[in-house]
Amino acid sequence: MSIVVMKFGGTSVADARKIRAAARRAIRAQKQGRQVVMVVSAMGKETDRLVDLARQISPTPPHREMDQLLATGEQVTISLMAMSLEEMGCPAISFTAGQIGMVTDEAHTKARLKSIAAEKIHHELDAGKVVIVAGFQGVTESGAITTLGRGGSNVTLVAIAAALKADLCENFTDVDGIFTADPRIVPTARKLDAVSYDEMLELASLGASVLHHRAVEFAKKYDVPLHVRNSEHNRKGTLIVHETESMERIVVRGAALKEGLARVTLSSVPDHPGVVARIFHQVARENVVVDDIIQTIADNGKATVSFTVEMAELPECKQAVDILRKELKCSARYEDHLAKVSVVGVGMRTHTGVAEKMFASLAAEGINIQNITTSEIKISCLINRTQGKKALRVVHDAFGLGIQKPARKKPAKKAAKKSTRKKAK
Repeated sequence: MSIVVMKFGGTSVADARKIRAAARRAIRAQKQGRQVVMVVSAMGKETDRLVDLARQISPTPPHREMDQLLATGEQVTISLMAMSLEEMGCPAISFTAGQIGMVTDEAHTKARLKSIAAEKIHHELDAGKVVIVAGFQGVTESGAITTLGRGGSNVTLVAIAAALKADLCENFTDVDGIFTADPRIVPTARKLDAVSYDEMLELASLGASVLHHRAVEFAKKYDVPLHVRNSEHNRKGTLIVHETESMERIVVRGAALKEGLARVTLSSVPDHPGVVARIFHQVARENVVVDDIIQTIADNGKATVSFTVEMAELPECKQAVDILRKELKCSARYEDHLAKVSVVGVGMRTHTGVAEKMFASLAAEGINIQNITTSEIKISCLINRTQGKKALRVVHDAFGLGIQKPARKKPAKKAAKKSTRKKAK
């Protein structure tokens, strides 16, 4: 039998009605002759509520204990989903990540999956049950609970689909699919029928929040077809697939905005081999993910090293920098008012003029570019955060990514009235 893995995000299981609706969707798939695995998130804003509760207790709670706390949200949902299926006459069983052997590394709050023991899932599927798995979480080899970071349920979805060699992988959420930009910011954003793995990977890492970039990495690596669609209806969403020749004809596929960035600048850094490696080794020890990096060299044998991180990781980054300042006898400066606007498209590989158009559109609106990074299929500009949303709309319009309004028809000219007077004889 073919296997389908369905993931339902927090908004899609926010209350009892939505949980029952998700259960009915799983039952329909099973009646079509498929074996069904469901991956579910915590209900609604439950994760935010738990984070807020932890912050009331401690401004810097231990990461291990945060994982213990946050993993409870998904445990509630899997049990309610199993109850709902059983109530509808469909055999079901729920599992936490630890119960099915989803092993991760020990990086609490942002763990990475290492392996999944799929035998238990296969056993329950063969027994005719719908299997419900808690997303967003895992366990270390020593048995400690971990979480995969925000959006981690998407990682669970694709990882399980890969482990089971599933025929279909569906991500049900509260939007209709992947759009050319965030429709909450850009009202004219258009839904895409298909997008390549590489394009989606760039968009996800640059701020598109529908999918976690690690989920896309898994999908590409293990050739998992991924369908992003709305849980409220049955219309097709967006397929994430391998790149096709027709995709290259579209120069820019989408635009993205990443807000909440901070820049760390280390000045008077000794310009010696191995120093930059030492800097980023210390930052990595705090499990801080670094974005853009710029190094400039002065005539006095000193260097300036700048890099960006997400605001949420700035406290840990400062701990690393405090050690480096003393060791390297350098100074540090922090800026927390930045955002990054980007355009993405595999067509950039074969077309020119994309950078010029993007820069010109931002300049025309008085938006200053502080830094530029590029890859084969993306261009990103670091800007002031207060101009982020405006910049996204500007570049989206510049590349004609939105819904095209039909041209207005000119009103037909009224026919001249014929004179009815009789000619004088």
